[in-house]
Amino acid sequence: MASILILNGPNLNLLGTREPEIYGHESLADVEQLCRTEAAQHGFDVAFEQSNHEGALIDALHNARGVHAGVVFNPGAYTHTSIALADAVSGIQLPVVEVHLSNVHQRESFRHHSYISPVAAAVIVGAGTNGYRLGIAQLAHALTA
Repeated sequence: MASILILNGPNLNLLGTREPEIYGHESLADVEQLCRTEAAQHGFDVAFEQSNHEGALIDALHNARGVHAGVVFNPGAYTHTSIALADAVSGIQLPVVEVHLSNVHQRESFRHHSYISPVAAAVIVGAGTNGYRLGIAQLAHALTA
């Protein structure tokens, strides 16, 4: 069975307790279960990683090559600051769907720019944890089209 990497960036380990009015009440464990269920419906297995460290996220993207069919990636605040992550997404030659729980375009102006979006296969914002489900479905569609 082909697999998809679900990769989460900084502070997403606090999901469910950090600013629930913005990010919701579901935990990262809840997101993992949601992703496993959705991926299975499309015939995919998932690997799940989270790190608060930019280099670890880059390593996870690099390590996805030859292992995973694609990546659903919530880069957190690194979205707005990391050219290195954009280079990694571009360099791995795998489809990557960028996901954000909140609608970043309704928030502070510094969140309106993403270094990841120009190199992502698709971008999903503002759908809460359902964005991961949508990201997996889009990735499955892209991989089987």
